[in-house]
Amino acid sequence: MPSVPFCLPASTMLRLPDLCISDNTQLVLGAAVCLGVLVVGVVAQAYYLPKSRSGLPLPPSPPTWRLRGHFLPSHNLCLTIARWIDKYGPLITIRTGTEKIVIIGRHNAVVDIMEKQGASLADRPRLVAAGEMLTGGLSILLIPPGIRWRRMRRALHSHLQTKAAEEYQPLQMSLARNTVLDILEDPYNFQNHAATYAATTIMKIAYGKTTPSSATDPEVIQNRELLLALRITLRPGAYLVDSIPWLKHLPWYGQELKQAFQRSEQLYTDQLNRIKQQIRNNLDVGPSFVKCMLENVQVHELTETEMAFLAGALSAAGTDTTTMAICTVLMAAACFPEEQAKVQVELDAIVGRHRAPTFADDESLPRLHAFISEALRWRPLVPNGVAHRTTQEVIWGNYCIPTGTTVFGDHWSISRDPDVFPDPHAFKPERWINDQGRYRDDLKFFGFGFGRRVCPGLQVANRSVFINSLLILWAFQMTLDPTKPLDDMGFTSGAVGDVQPCAIKFETRVPETELRRMMQKLPENA
Repeated sequence: MPSVPFCLPASTMLRLPDLCISDNTQLVLGAAVCLGVLVVGVVAQAYYLPKSRSGLPLPPSPPTWRLRGHFLPSHNLCLTIARWIDKYGPLITIRTGTEKIVIIGRHNAVVDIMEKQGASLADRPRLVAAGEMLTGGLSILLIPPGIRWRRMRRALHSHLQTKAAEEYQPLQMSLARNTVLDILEDPYNFQNHAATYAATTIMKIAYGKTTPSSATDPEVIQNRELLLALRITLRPGAYLVDSIPWLKHLPWYGQELKQAFQRSEQLYTDQLNRIKQQIRNNLDVGPSFVKCMLENVQVHELTETEMAFLAGALSAAGTDTTTMAICTVLMAAACFPEEQAKVQVELDAIVGRHRAPTFADDESLPRLHAFISEALRWRPLVPNGVAHRTTQEVIWGNYCIPTGTTVFGDHWSISRDPDVFPDPHAFKPERWINDQGRYRDDLKFFGFGFGRRVCPGLQVANRSVFINSLLILWAFQMTLDPTKPLDDMGFTSGAVGDVQPCAIKFETRVPETELRRMMQKLPENA
């Protein structure tokens, strides 16, 4: 990436006692240094920034007088972006350092650009801090398209595609049942129960781990810390090295990133070696992603380090996003009791209260599906999206996005497009129901990403959110605890753990003794 124009700090300026020069001379030299760096920055911008061959302009840019570009707040950045989108149009251009970033904030625009022209945006920008220093070029989320990316992606698809995802339903059913029982025992800590479900599910899929993985599991905690570090590092402007790449070669720079990479490498390698040793000892470890990779090395052509990081990415991302999605649905139910009641009317009509619902009820519950979709539109899990990079010019309307431009599909603003989601700030699950009372298949929100970079685990994640939402909404009436604070934006921050955005009161809709009995007898193959 091109350099950022900046002024040298006072500690690096020439000092009078050292060189015996006049105050005026020192000021002139200091000004010249700053001016020279600024000129270099301008020249870099002129020669190295993406340029349009079509002659069409970039999308409009909000004004800024800051040398380092637009101010991007660390808290609720999505609200700032949304205001700019509302004022300047569906596409905007912002600047961080000398890099220009295009942000797409409307539904039709993102479909035209990131879905229909997805091949031109499958790349990632060079993210030195996150992609090289923190993850060592081994994160499937960040690596550019190429042989390694295709092999990793193919390996994940073989284990997570629709047909394979269906085989995990018995596991998900069993663990979702445990979530209901955990809420009965300790309703206040519903967030930890959701995290336990998510961690146990994904650790079983990734590593075949049979012991429950709770929110206090050391491996789960370490995975969560690494994922949080990645989210922080991915923020535009978070690290100067993304604009001045040679900084990464300085021994003292970015020590926290280098140390986090060493911790992740140790964790993921230990997890893979544990399965490898069990296979060598002829132990029955059960099916898992890692076991499949180790037994099919010639098919997937991945090194053990690539396998380790791929499984680690699966376990880390699968835990937090699933936890946040489940908690967002529960928070929406408590925040909007009238809409919760409509879902429960449907559940009583289709399922009744004499038996527990299962995956078999899936297609008969359009209002539940609508409620889940609206909850995840109302509070998107990754509100600002993840960076893409154009590999050729993209034309949209009277604008051109040049080759080499970083592009974000901003989930928050897209989900508030008034042309697609009328009255966008209101919580209206009925927007997802058609005139025939069925769940709409013509309306889509891109919570799992865009084009060729869509999350490969979406089938498993969707089933986890569905079965937990189904069982909990069937079993409990949820209300907000008025004595506790509410932060309805809390789950969009990506911070899961000590943060408690809301407190929910759970009241059983079935006598507690009967509810326990039904949960305990629920068949695992339901």
